[in-house]
Amino acid sequence: MSTPVAIRVEGLGKAFRKRGLAPPTLFGTLSSLVRRHRTELFWALRDISFEVPRGATIGVVGPNGSGKSSLLGLIAGTLHPTEGRVMSEGRIASLLELGAGFHPDLTGRENVFLNAALLGIPREDVAARFDHIVGFADMQEFIDVPVKHYSSGMYVRLGFAVATELRPDILLVDEVLSVGDIAFQLKCLDRIRQFQREGRTILFVSHALQTVEEFCHEAILIHRSRLTARGDPAEVILSYIRAYMGEGGYLYTQEFGTRDVEFGEVRLLDARGDEAGTLTSGERMTVEIPWVAKVRIPRPVFGYSLKTGNGLYLFGSNTQIEGVEVPDLEGEGTIRLHLDPLTLMRGNFFLSLSIHSWDHAIQYHRREDWYPFSVRNPTEHPGLVRLPHRWEVGGQ
Repeated sequence: MSTPVAIRVEGLGKAFRKRGLAPPTLFGTLSSLVRRHRTELFWALRDISFEVPRGATIGVVGPNGSGKSSLLGLIAGTLHPTEGRVMSEGRIASLLELGAGFHPDLTGRENVFLNAALLGIPREDVAARFDHIVGFADMQEFIDVPVKHYSSGMYVRLGFAVATELRPDILLVDEVLSVGDIAFQLKCLDRIRQFQREGRTILFVSHALQTVEEFCHEAILIHRSRLTARGDPAEVILSYIRAYMGEGGYLYTQEFGTRDVEFGEVRLLDARGDEAGTLTSGERMTVEIPWVAKVRIPRPVFGYSLKTGNGLYLFGSNTQIEGVEVPDLEGEGTIRLHLDPLTLMRGNFFLSLSIHSWDHAIQYHRREDWYPFSVRNPTEHPGLVRLPHRWEVGGQ
């Protein structure tokens, strides 16, 4: 028996008109009316089709400006499609932007009841849950203050508390959760886990790739207004960072230096010596680093660092710290970095490489977050890294 569908999107498209800013004059108004039929359209989304099974958690990833937030707005009903349609089963609650659904001149208390009314929740039900909403948001001291005086974090806390405490069938969340402090983010993630256990449907946009991989059953990649990939979160995220965030990409990567010596085509090798984009935790990973020197480079230092898909710095080192003396560089050659065993666990990661002078005064070539790869974890151990450990049972 097939799983019921909570959200169905068919041939969805959203276009906006590109309009210049004409001066506020009668002539400007008349001119804009004459030109309206010739105004160029910008398609924020085009030809998007997919289904979300009831109870699934789907992450939406992609570069800024790709159309992710427009997609959630169309599903929530705050935007109307130019073409195609959206169908959903159940009550939808959304947290799409700061202050959305709040009236700035009303207090937090009044806005809680206003938001609930917009969701079709009876006032008596809201009154019964009101203390839980305020407590979750930790807003007891400010609940009777007009929300126009709230900080961005206060908006998010109260908005998320209302959206989730009223138990919607479908929850839509945009990147706004990143505004809250770390304690509240963890609180929100616990609430999302609770929703998952209750079989509720969740669709959220996030640049926190590690979070998408951890929480989502599937991921959707939106790029240049099109749905370009859908499937297992680890595979979709890896295709994303390879195509748009890794070598030759334009997002989050940096490359600089004098280029007196520079990297060639770096390869990531698995335990068998084969080039691979996915490595296995606990096995050997080798980074093969060709270099080409245009001038003689005395006492060079090679370095590397690793970050998670969320940009969390994990580890960094270099040949100088390790006490490895690298001969002067002339012509071309290859140096290899062995991570044996690879102690990273399941996830997507970024490798950075650098060559600099012994006194750190000259950066010859640096590639920051340039080489994406993923790690497969064949064990049941959770976490980011595998730590050496042993158990000792007393008396045995």
